[in-house]
Amino acid sequence: MKNHRELKNIITIHNGDKAPRVFSDVEIEGRLARLRAHMTEADIEAVLFTSYHNINYFNDFVYCSFGRPYGLVVTRDKSIAIVANIDFGQPWRRGYGDTVTYTDWQRDNYFRAVAQEIGKARRVGVEFDHMNLDAHRKLGEALGSAEIVDVGQATMAMRMFKSDEEQVVIRHGARVADIGGAACVEAIAEGAPEHEVALHSTRAMVREIAATYPQSDLMDTWTWFQSGLNTDGAHNPVTTRKLVKGDILSLNCFPMISGYYTALERTLFLDHADDRSLELWEVNVKVHRRGLELIRPGAVCSDIAAELNEIYAEHGLLQYRTFGYGHSFGTLSHYYGREAGLELREDIDTVLAPNMVVSMEPMITLPLGEPGAGGYREHDILIVGQDSAENITKFPFGPERNIVRK
Repeated sequence: MKNHRELKNIITIHNGDKAPRVFSDVEIEGRLARLRAHMTEADIEAVLFTSYHNINYFNDFVYCSFGRPYGLVVTRDKSIAIVANIDFGQPWRRGYGDTVTYTDWQRDNYFRAVAQEIGKARRVGVEFDHMNLDAHRKLGEALGSAEIVDVGQATMAMRMFKSDEEQVVIRHGARVADIGGAACVEAIAEGAPEHEVALHSTRAMVREIAATYPQSDLMDTWTWFQSGLNTDGAHNPVTTRKLVKGDILSLNCFPMISGYYTALERTLFLDHADDRSLELWEVNVKVHRRGLELIRPGAVCSDIAAELNEIYAEHGLLQYRTFGYGHSFGTLSHYYGREAGLELREDIDTVLAPNMVVSMEPMITLPLGEPGAGGYREHDILIVGQDSAENITKFPFGPERNIVRK
């Protein structure tokens, strides 16, 4: 019997056949071509991606870390994923191109695999906004004299513009989110717990994704359905709280297709809303409608935020705004990814351009004890075109449609 010291540190595993992917080979090769053009311009000989979003973007594979690092090495003539032995053949089946697998038989085999694939590159790009200090130190030791530079900002700029194939996936995601929203409303009733409403919505979305993409992975689709005090935050988890007539409700449906996030978020009330709640809701709807009008090619993110701030200020509500007015879509989720350069905030001066995809999602929260207490939020997804922007979210918003009476 072999001693573990005699077992291999780096191996190759191909198990089964390549699985059908949501994105075509042509799509992935186009992304790699844009990356390599940047590498040539920046005199970078190899890139090591470590983030979920960039590995998914350039390899069409969403890894499951569970405490183990993953990577994607891209040079001018190859693209190879660095994966953990615990996943065996799945990363190769699901991802684009080849993989090399590191084992657990010796500490830091991951960095040995990375060094093997990068070779003697003089200048290596990594994501400074993702790689921690410990990984940066170990990579430096593994690569010797190679200069380590950032590619995180450059690749973020690439991801901000969505291809035709990406837009198809995002459109399907928005459609699935609308189905999840309808399922939420179907399950809302006095005495229903938040978690049961959320489960009903999530099941509906997963089943629709499975029908639309029958050979894809089904992972990470979820619903946050919040009520009463639990509506105060945009990312509050589901609880077991039971719904009461007069509750403010927050519907949040998040389909995930091939690592691509879409969202539907709506304010609702169960049975009735008091006068102050209706007043606050109408102001937020006013901001939302104006925001939808402002999203167009040539608009500046910070200008959109400034104008919408004025509406809240006119009604004495600006201090209750809790975050920016929207963000980009693509390969991101609640635990990875962000295209920080395309957020509708006061400190972002990006100019909206065709093929960008952004949300409009104003929110105000009034704390417990104030009339109308709770969080009010609407959320639509828009694809920026040549002359205007298309709203691909179809679920209705506002008091006329979203007071649920049963």
